[in-house]
This record gives sequence, C-alpha cells and structure tokens, in this order.
Amino acid sequence: MADPFLSIQNVKKSFGNVAVVKDFNLDVGAGEFVSFLGPSGCGKTTMLRIVAGFEEPSAGKVMIGGKDVTGLKPNQRNIGMVFQAYALFPNLTVAQNIGFGLKVAGMPKAEAQARVAEMLNIIKLPDFGDRYPYQLSGGQQQRIALARALAPKPKLLLLDEPLSALDAKVRISLREEIRSIQKKLGITTIFVTHDQEEALSMSDRIVVMNEGRADQTGTPFEIYNRPSTKFVANFVGTLNVLEGTISDAASGTVKINAEEIGLKGKLNGSKSGDTLSFALRPEAIALGRKAGNDSSLTGQIADVHFLGSVIRVRVGIGPNMVSLDTFNSPNSPPPAVGEKTEISFSSGDVLVLH
Repeated sequence: MADPFLSIQNVKKSFGNVAVVKDFNLDVGAGEFVSFLGPSGCGKTTMLRIVAGFEEPSAGKVMIGGKDVTGLKPNQRNIGMVFQAYALFPNLTVAQNIGFGLKVAGMPKAEAQARVAEMLNIIKLPDFGDRYPYQLSGGQQQRIALARALAPKPKLLLLDEPLSALDAKVRISLREEIRSIQKKLGITTIFVTHDQEEALSMSDRIVVMNEGRADQTGTPFEIYNRPSTKFVANFVGTLNVLEGTISDAASGTVKINAEEIGLKGKLNGSKSGDTLSFALRPEAIALGRKAGNDSSLTGQIADVHFLGSVIRVRVGIGPNMVSLDTFNSPNSPPPAVGEKTEISFSSGDVLVLH
C-alpha cells in the first residue's frame, strides 16, 4: 500500500506488568473501512484509544496523513469518535448536539446551521432537529452520535462497538446505514467489534485480534475462507473440528474413525502416525453424496433442528460431531435421529489446523 493514511507502527501498551497490546502494526488506506475484531480483553479498544489519543503507547508510533500524532491530544488529531454509549447531551436538542463540535470550533452560526441540516439529511432524520435525546429510540440516538462525530469533517472516524447496545433488527439496519454513509463521505474508518457478522458484512479488511496481537489481517473473504491460525478459524464463523490420524503422509491420507480421506498435500510437514485436527465449514458439507465432492464419511444422525427454510443437522462420526445445514423441501422430509447417513465434501475445502 503506497502512502497509507493511517499507519500504526510497532505499537505496544502495558498497564503495569500486563501487556495489553503487543507489537501491533497496521497500514490503512484513505477511505478504507477496517474492523478490529476479537473477544473481550484482546486489546482492540485499547488500540483504538491509542489511535484516538486517549491512551499513550508504551512504545511505537501512530501516523495520520503522514504526520506523527503519537504525542498529540485527541482534539489535535482531526478525528471523529462514536462510542457504545451514545453520550448525547440530554439538555440539548438534536441539532445542538450535532452542532456542538462546530460551536466549540468557532464556526459561524449560519454555516454551522447549514452543516447540521446537511448531517440530518445524511442520517435520514431531517425533521428531528428540535427533538431531545429522550424522545428518540436507541437507533436514532446512535445516528445522532454518528452525525455529531462527522459534522466537523474529520479525516478519520473511530467507532467503538457503536451497535452493541441495540437490538438485533436495529443493529442490522444501522450497520448498513453506517457503511453507506462511510462510502458516500469516503472517510477512513476504524470499527471495533466483537461481532463477527458485523465485521464480515461491513469491512474492506478485518484485523482479528487475540491477546494483544493481530492474529490475521485480510479481507472478509480471506479471513473466513483462509484462516491462518486455529484461533481465527474458531472465532470467525461456525466451524466443525475433526481429529484424525495420518495413515500415509506421502499421499496425504488421514484416517477418521476407521475411514480414510485424502487431504491433497495439506499436511505441512506432519508425518505418518501423527494426530491431526482439521476443520470444515458447515456450508462445505453435504448430506449424502454430491457431485464434485471427492471425500465422504459415514455416521449417525444425532440431532435435527427445523429452522424454517433451513434444517440444521448434526451427525456423529465416531467421537466427532459435525454440523451442516440443508434447505427445507416440502417434498423431502428431514432425516430421522439415529438414522445412518453419509456426509460428503471436497478435500479442497478442508482447513488443516495448527
């Protein structure tokens, strides 16, 4: 990437003897939407606060627009920030909340009013300027918080789990709006979330964080389909993990519950007799034989859950349990619990875990 807009270089952060961020590096291009994804305590919010200037790194530096901002205060970095808590001023109207930063910056009143009106249109609440926060829903309040952050025209937008306090339906709607607004304005954005679906649906790239480190950085397609570590494979998406024994390392053959499958040279130095863990996404598995699938295993139906358009089936294969989804068909009843069955998949879809 030539001339990244945001560059995080060798950043470390410790609180006492506890290392929270460990040698973090990331370049973000102008207009890019990047998500920090990971479980609680992985360091993602601390890293965001370092970019914002609320925390000082123990080592390393932060560059914004080619300028070293590591020692600058938040109000000197030209950033907008939206928090999980809406943090609106309850005694100010919607318009006054959105225009608060403009007033502090000394923008002329007429210009500020025009900018507030523009932001209300962008967030699709043009007639809400005279209302107060208590008169708004949670989703509307978070849109106002977003408009307030964007009103001063920051070069960088930071979002710290802004959707986690909202119910599921509002969350889906608002994440689409946030992404649409971000694309329209072309603003470089860092989004912190522990929700994999949010990260996969919104991001240009995802940084999966684990214990203060970036385990993997890539596009949503790469993160989901080509996880580089066992942690990423397990954290992002639903995963079936099976164990087998390498019966012939030269040919890439693995034995699972007395049956053999080929893994096409994916053993990465393992030798015959070694125990191997490998993974399959549910959508890569078919119930019964399917054209194009070169591997199969036999098992027994353990559970069947009817979910409307989809039927979720769990199949026991020896000590392994495999989940897969099939589409509901009115003319084809689901399999019965206890029924013997066969699953099939392509060896190319197998992920070897290390």
